[in-house]
Amino acid sequence: MKEREEQRLFDPDGNARERLIVWIRRRMDEYDITMEALADSLEADANAVRAVMYRDAYGNTWDGHGDKPDWLARAIYAGQNIDHFRC
Repeated sequence: MKEREEQRLFDPDGNARERLIVWIRRRMDEYDITMEALADSLEADANAVRAVMYRDAYGNTWDGHGDKPDWLARAIYAGQNIDHFRC
């Protein structure tokens, strides 16, 4: 029954956004999630700093997520092993 309700909520018509909001609020009620807790969680995620995984002698760092930085790509292209830079 829950799957049918969710599918009905996400049918592509003009009210998809409003239906999604209703669905989210129901899940928040179901799991006792307050707007304050949600805001705190979003803020914590935004402020989270990932640990440095790679560092060179000049202080350049990379957390291993996203595109490889130029300094590391150049070093690898020059023949250096990426493990040399692992922290």
